[in-house]
Amino acid sequence: MKHTFALRSLRLPAAALTLSLLVGCGDSEDEQNGPPEPLYAITTQLLTADPTESYVVVTPHAEQAATLSLEGAIKVPGRALGVGIPKTGAVYVVTDESATVTRYTLTANNTLEKAGTVDFAPRGVTSLGEYQANFQFVSETKAYFFDGLTAQVIIWNPTAMTVTGTIPLDALVIPETVLAFSGAVVHTGGQIIMPVGWRPVQGINVTKKAGVVSIDTATDTATLAEDDRCGYTHDAALGLDGKVYIATEAYGAAVRRVVGEEAPEPCLLKYDPQTRAFDPSFYRALDSLVGGGTAGALIPGEQGTAYVRVLDETIAPVNEGTPPRIVASGTGWQWWELKLDTLTATRRTDLPSTSGSIFLFESEKQTLYTEFGAGAASTTFRVLGDSGKATVKTQGLSFSFLQLR
Repeated sequence: MKHTFALRSLRLPAAALTLSLLVGCGDSEDEQNGPPEPLYAITTQLLTADPTESYVVVTPHAEQAATLSLEGAIKVPGRALGVGIPKTGAVYVVTDESATVTRYTLTANNTLEKAGTVDFAPRGVTSLGEYQANFQFVSETKAYFFDGLTAQVIIWNPTAMTVTGTIPLDALVIPETVLAFSGAVVHTGGQIIMPVGWRPVQGINVTKKAGVVSIDTATDTATLAEDDRCGYTHDAALGLDGKVYIATEAYGAAVRRVVGEEAPEPCLLKYDPQTRAFDPSFYRALDSLVGGGTAGALIPGEQGTAYVRVLDETIAPVNEGTPPRIVASGTGWQWWELKLDTLTATRRTDLPSTSGSIFLFESEKQTLYTEFGAGAASTTFRVLGDSGKATVKTQGLSFSFLQLR
C-alpha cells in the first residue's frame, strides 16, 4: 500500500509567473534521446526566519545524495505546502497565511508557471492545513481539504479551480480543545479514512479520545467513529485482514513520557472499514508490543507490516522540563517492525535512530521518510529500507513532497 501524506496563499508579484528551477533541469542529451528524468517539488519551511517563509524547490534529486540550494526557488510567505496528484505536472501551493490555493504547472522548458487560484475563505476557512495529507485528491477534477479549524471538509475541483461543496463535521468539536487531522491517511474500498486527534487548548497533554472520519468518495458523505480508550491516534496502517490499525503518534507518546499518567497511554486500536467503527474488543498498549519504554507511531511498511518507534534515552535523554515537541522531534527514536497479523515486533538495528515525527513520500523507485535536524534547521530524506540510506537534504522542515513527472 502506498501511503499518502499532506498550508495557507501565495503573495507573489504578477510578473513572476514563470520561475526558474532550483537546479539545472534543462533539456540534456539524455532527455532529447529518451524519456525525461523525474522531477520533484519539495517544499521546505524556514521556521527560524523572521518572519517565517517557505520555498518550493523543483529538482531531479530525490533518490541520490544531494544538498539543495534555495537560490531560484519559489518563495512563499509563512508555512507552505506543495500538494497534488503525482506525475501530473502540477503542484498546488498553499500557506498558513490565507485560504488561497495557487496552482503551478510544469512547462515544456521545465519551469513552473502560475495557472490559477481558488479561495476557500467564503467557506469560513482562514488558513490551509498542517500536513500534506489535509489535501486528498480523488481525481484531477475532485479533491478534499480537511480543515480542523472549522471542522469541515471542503470539496473542490483542481482542474476548474472551484469549490463544489462542503461536508460539515460539527460533531468532532470539543470545547477548549484543538481538533487536529492526521498527517497519514488510508485509501481503501472507496473510502478515505482520516484519523483524528485532540489536545487541550491550555497546558501540555492530549485528550483521551481517538477518532476516525471516513469519507465515501462516491457520495461525499462522512461517517464518524470515536473511541475513549486512548488519545492522539494520528497514525494508521492497513492490515492484511482489511482492517485499519490506528495508533498514538510519537508526539502523544512524548507527552506521556513528560507528564506521566496524567496523559493517556499510547495504544493501538483497530478500525473496520466495513462497519466504519472501532473494534471494542481490540486494544494493545504500544509499549507492550516492544518490551517497554516510550513507544509511539505506526508507520506503514511492507504489506501487512508497520513500524513502531521507541525512544532510546541513551541517545536522546529526557530532562525535566523538556517540551514534548522536542522529545518527539529528537533523533533517538528506534525502529521496530510490527507484523500486524501476529502483533509481533522486532527491532530493526539496520535502520538508524531518527526523529520520532516523520512523513513518508513516494519517489520514482523508493519510499522515502523525513529526518528533521536539530533546531528545525534541516530535513534529510532517507530510504525506508536499504539501511535508511540518506538521499537529498534541504534547509528547513519539509512537510510535503510531490513527484511532478
